[in-house]
Order: sequence, then C-alpha cells, then structure tokens
Amino acid sequence: MKSRTIEWDDPAATAAIGRDMAGIEFLHAIMAGTIPQPPISKLIGFSFSKVVPGEVTLVLPVRDYLYNPIGSVHGGIAATVLDTVMGCSVHSLLPKGRAYSTLELKISYLRPLTGALGEVVVEGRVINLGRKAAFAEGKIIDAAGKVYATGSTTCAVWDA
Repeated sequence: MKSRTIEWDDPAATAAIGRDMAGIEFLHAIMAGTIPQPPISKLIGFSFSKVVPGEVTLVLPVRDYLYNPIGSVHGGIAATVLDTVMGCSVHSLLPKGRAYSTLELKISYLRPLTGALGEVVVEGRVINLGRKAAFAEGKIIDAAGKVYATGSTTCAVWDA
C-alpha cells in the first residue's frame, strides 16, 4: 500500500493577492515562492520552471499516483497540465485588472506517459492575444524532445 499527503494554502487568499498584480508578476511570485502555489500544483506535483511574457513551462514528475487503471498517466492529468501552461501563458501577458478563463480546450494524445520517463516538460505559448479572446498552444515533451501530447485553447479575456 502506498500513500501521499499534501498540504496547501488558501487559494482564495492567493487569488486576492493576484488581483492586485500584473499576470507576469503574479506568476513570477508563485515561481519564486513568495506567493503560495495553487492547490492543483501540489496535488498533481508540478512546478513552474519558466515564465516569460507569452510563454510558460512547467516540470511534471511522472509518478504512479497519476496513473489510470491501465498503467499510464490519466489523460485528464495531461489535459490539466496543458490547460495550466496555456492559460498561464495568456495570464503572463495580462496587465493588472484583466482576467481570463478557458473557453475551449483541445488535447491530442500521441503516446502514453509512464513512470519510465521520470519527468516531462510541459510548454505553453500564446499564439494571439486580443481584447476579448486569446489563443494558445502547448505540448508535453520528454528529455529527448519526443512529444507525448499537444493542446490548443481559446480563452475569454475581460476586465476583472
């Protein structure tokens, strides 16, 4: 039998802090640890490794607690981390007082993720940021550069 215990900070408090910051500042503060990580990152186990305007990268250790019943990482985990980097890449371009939310998400699974990989990198980048909508793409890759899944998103953008 295996177990895993996690702890997290109040996400409402983190979100309140973020409303008073530009998106890139907020993401940099999370990456630096001056603002708590969101609970989903603690639950799944990923961490941000790069945040620049329009691009966000995270590292995901591939562990068996992420597995589905057939012995590979559940597709929902891949969708979650792709949604995260694509949405955060949009967030990185937003000034204070602007917000976003995913409207549409498309994921293409190319090959299974398993613990044999150790960890994967998940990259997201903005394709276009408009006044009311943003478009981004992402991919999950291993250390050798092999692609495991790709994604695209449409996000709504508005004044918060």
